[in-house]
Amino acid sequence: MAPELPARWTRAQRYPDMWLDPSEDPRERERPLVTERDVLVEYLRRYRLTLELKCADLDAEQLARRSVPPSTLSLLGLVRHLSEVERGWFRRTMAGLDAPPRYYSKDDPDGDFDNATADPELVEPAWQAWREEVEFAEAYVADHDLDHQGVTGVRLREVVVHLIEEYARHAGHADLLRERIDGRVGQ
Repeated sequence: MAPELPARWTRAQRYPDMWLDPSEDPRERERPLVTERDVLVEYLRRYRLTLELKCADLDAEQLARRSVPPSTLSLLGLVRHLSEVERGWFRRTMAGLDAPPRYYSKDDPDGDFDNATADPELVEPAWQAWREEVEFAEAYVADHDLDHQGVTGVRLREVVVHLIEEYARHAGHADLLRERIDGRVGQ
């Protein structure tokens, strides 16, 4: 027998099939996207906010809840993973900094997901690490032209597009994880 799923959750008043009404959605801005930089930076900003929205109002157990066995995919794992992705691309690949991974190693290549357990002591540090990496990345992008090459020769444009792709893929995972937790559906 299949487990009972939660009812659909919404805060929207005007569009009950959405999480939020568009006027309440922090991802929406009414400014034109004119340049390539505007488009890329704005899409990355929106996907980062999407991750935060998908995790909003959840406790440690809910954030660490796995999708389906044997997967270790969880919202907390996604926060930790995307922190590592930001760190790897912007600190190491672009800036050439000595910034070892926080959550995984050669001995534990999936530590960002495997060790994302329902411990409240893991949640705030994961969000803090993610915010630090996003802050570093935003400053780096603001200070460099899209044609700027990192220490490995990859151009900033390619890194930003890759991050958009990474967040987009994981936003889909987050949609399914969140719906399984409390019925809240994607937007």
